[in-house]
Amino acid sequence: MQKEMKKVLTPVFAFLLTLGLFTSVDAQIQTPAPSPSSTVEQAVGLATFSIDYSRPAMRGRTIYGELVPFGKIWRTGANASTKISFDRDANIGGVDMKAGTYAIYTMPGEETWTVMFYSDLRLGGNVNGYDEKNEVARFTVEPQEYPVTVESFSMGFSNITGNSANIFIIWENTAVSIPVKIDTETEVMASIESTMAGPSMNDYRAAANFYANNDKDMDKALEWINMCMELGGKDRFWMVTDKARILAKMGKKEEAKAAATMAMEMAKKAGNNDYVKINEDIISGL
Repeated sequence: MQKEMKKVLTPVFAFLLTLGLFTSVDAQIQTPAPSPSSTVEQAVGLATFSIDYSRPAMRGRTIYGELVPFGKIWRTGANASTKISFDRDANIGGVDMKAGTYAIYTMPGEETWTVMFYSDLRLGGNVNGYDEKNEVARFTVEPQEYPVTVESFSMGFSNITGNSANIFIIWENTAVSIPVKIDTETEVMASIESTMAGPSMNDYRAAANFYANNDKDMDKALEWINMCMELGGKDRFWMVTDKARILAKMGKKEEAKAAATMAMEMAKKAGNNDYVKINEDIISGL
């Protein structure tokens, strides 16, 4: 009996041992990244900016002029390209730029830094492949001596107002500040004028359909859909269809039929068969 058990257990033991060996081989040791990644996000006026970058440390090294040579293109950080994103057009470093995502490259110098915004986000540290045709912006800024030694490469935003900010780069005892301007006033004024002018055609339509769909004050729903018509809705077959539905729900059959017929003809002309069918159904249901 024991011999038979040995015959059974030995292959099982061998299998488990093999499995354990493979598990050990596949196990991975996790260690901290020498240049950890970081993301900083900041609202500037109505715009949102974010910077994704890696943060190398000094670790006893002299940075500018040695680790980062003067006059050479630098990825401005470590690992992959340092990227900046903003969702509204902006003026950065005196250059007008379209909203989007760009890589930031720099050429540090003792007296001035050249800053480049680059459209190819995949270049990373392969600066030998840097191509000026991919530059979206180029400008210069003056470095400043920073009174405190900063061990880890740092980027972020400072001096934030409703229409401006500064992007800062600080490492070792050097700081660089890049001015940012946003045309917040134009956007806010347009919003104020639009809001103060009263509800739009779509606002009236949304309110009318909400009232009609939820069996609220149908007279008010009709009033609002008529306001929608006055503001241009009468030229849009889907909005005329909304009016036909409201009239049908109110029992105003003749008016509903007239509106549905009009919307159906407009939909035919536009080649929208779905709305042709919808209005046919409205008419047949009267």
